Amino acid sequence: MATTLFSFEFVSLVFVSFFAFCNMAVFYGFYSYLGQIGIPVEWRGFLVGLEPMTAFALRLVLVPLVHAGNAVVVMLGALVMLAMALNAYTWAMTIETLAVLRIWHGAAFVLLVSAAMALVVQFIPKEKSAQGFGVVSLAALIPYAVMPVLAERLLSSGISESKVYAIISVMALPGIMLLIAVRRRVEARLGERDQAIIQRPSARELMENLHERDVLLLLGVNGLIYFSHASVFYFMKNRFQFLGFGDVGGLFTVSSVAMILVRVFGGELLDRINKTRATSVFLVVLAGLFVLFSRVASPLWFTVLAGLYGLCLGVIMPLVNATMFIVSPGHLRGVNTNLALFMMDAGYFLSPYLGGALLAGGWPVAALFQICTLLLLMAVACVGLLRTRAVTS
Repeated sequence: MATTLFSFEFVSLVFVSFFAFCNMAVFYGFYSYLGQIGIPVEWRGFLVGLEPMTAFALRLVLVPLVHAGNAVVVMLGALVMLAMALNAYTWAMTIETLAVLRIWHGAAFVLLVSAAMALVVQFIPKEKSAQGFGVVSLAALIPYAVMPVLAERLLSSGISESKVYAIISVMALPGIMLLIAVRRRVEARLGERDQAIIQRPSARELMENLHERDVLLLLGVNGLIYFSHASVFYFMKNRFQFLGFGDVGGLFTVSSVAMILVRVFGGELLDRINKTRATSVFLVVLAGLFVLFSRVASPLWFTVLAGLYGLCLGVIMPLVNATMFIVSPGHLRGVNTNLALFMMDAGYFLSPYLGGALLAGGWPVAALFQICTLLLLMAVACVGLLRTRAVTS
């Protein structure tokens, strides 16, 4: 369908996804915020993980229901839900109200991202799959580079954390307007395709898809990587506090900028290299970085490691996503992309539960990082078992 990558439809959908991840990136300090408002330590990990757990639970339900044909309508509704959720943090201060809010927030997020991914894959040319997913990932990376720093500045000026969340909700407005503007163009482009693209996949197709060995292995790789990345996102601030360091926002900026640079300038190269071999090499390096995260005690070293961490993830994730794109039939690419996001949800809700339990039990964050090292080595083994040896798309 798509002959060029940077079509108006593709760029518009990436921008809407950008807002979705802005609203997530601002929650990097949510675990600490729960302590500030008096939530007991044994409940903090649960509340942090409840939002991604909701997304995890709903994703499988949504996979066969949300498709290219209804994605724009679903995205519009989800943007309204997200704006409501972000504003509600200003009054939700108890375990009960926060639990309800985190479920609502997770439902809104998963609706928006699932619909966006089901649609955006229809505008990525196969020969530019790694570059395309690299660009899509910028919608997630740029917020993680900018939002922690912006939030720390707002917090230092006296604005409360809950009000920072409410401020971010304003970004829903341009997303809504852009979706309304692009809707007719998207429908016209989809009308040129096979009807299977804009219809729900059958139960038989879904079951056959889940019996594909490479699909299952790649889903496992996604889950292991996202669990490890979520551990850095949620608990690096605690690691910094334990070591007596200052603002952790700069660390996220360094890693995110490194990821962004790789995906902006290396996209075409990623479409030409052997994807599985390169993924294995960078996963091994990433596993080594988690060992160092648990051992070093210097702000300078953490900055260097953050840059290398961003470099590794900047290469790994577009390659994993592109490999999934290549092994998937055209009408199931949206399904498998959302299944990969299901594994992201799993990582993002399991990590705070495990990490919160470790911290509540007196274990250091360093122990969690060492667990991540082992998980990433398991991901290397999964890549080695793939039947495909994707050299180019």
